[in-house]
Amino acid sequence: MKDKEDHFDVLRKIQQNPESTQRELAEELGFSLGKLNYCLKALKSKGLIKIENFKKNPNKLNYFYVLTPKGITAKTSLTLNFMKRKMKEYDELKKELKRK
Repeated sequence: MKDKEDHFDVLRKIQQNPESTQRELAEELGFSLGKLNYCLKALKSKGLIKIENFKKNPNKLNYFYVLTPKGITAKTSLTLNFMKRKMKEYDELKKELKRK
């Protein structure tokens, strides 16, 4: 469950800013660089993202992260599941408050 949430967060950040560095992504997400690298490798192995070097950049350490069509579909699915979970939590809290 936690992996899905982490993957959702990474996909969302990549979609917002594909030119972010790993260090920037890790900082924004509150991840260590190792954890982010693990997530990126998992997303790449699932075919959800592509990782490409900036072709004209002399500093080849910079990468560009792109969501694949499969990645966009997965992000949408994860978003829907997240929203369903939150709505369920909301309904449960609402019922609990009515009982009190």
